[in-house]
Amino acid sequence: MSWDEAVMPKFTSNAGGMRSSARHGERAPGAAVTAYERGGAWVVAAHGSYDTYSIAPLAHALDAAARKYPKVVLDASGVDFGDSALLNLLILTHQAGNLRVAAPPQQLQRLFEMTGVDTVLEIRETVDAAAVS
Repeated sequence: MSWDEAVMPKFTSNAGGMRSSARHGERAPGAAVTAYERGGAWVVAAHGSYDTYSIAPLAHALDAAARKYPKVVLDASGVDFGDSALLNLLILTHQAGNLRVAAPPQQLQRLFEMTGVDTVLEIRETVDAAAVS
């Protein structure tokens, strides 16, 4: 299965015929991604809620980072909500490269613990701790 097949939302129509997901490559409402270098790592900072319909911008940023940089840090401190789409993306990114998750909020920490993903991913309290580890 390709990266896009695994994490990109499929277009669906609701009763009014309107598409219910953001277009491939567009910024989804309620989600924003920024990226920068820190301590030898490439940091991707996620802000907002991430589900099937809003995961695309983050998926593109993490995919590009994992292909180009030896160490990638996801700054999850700005994530308001994440579901199985986010978990899937993090596992795929972890498999593709050297991913660390920094400062996940309580909702994500609980999701990681409930699913066992906390035993797979490298999770750190801060971006700085993730960048130097």
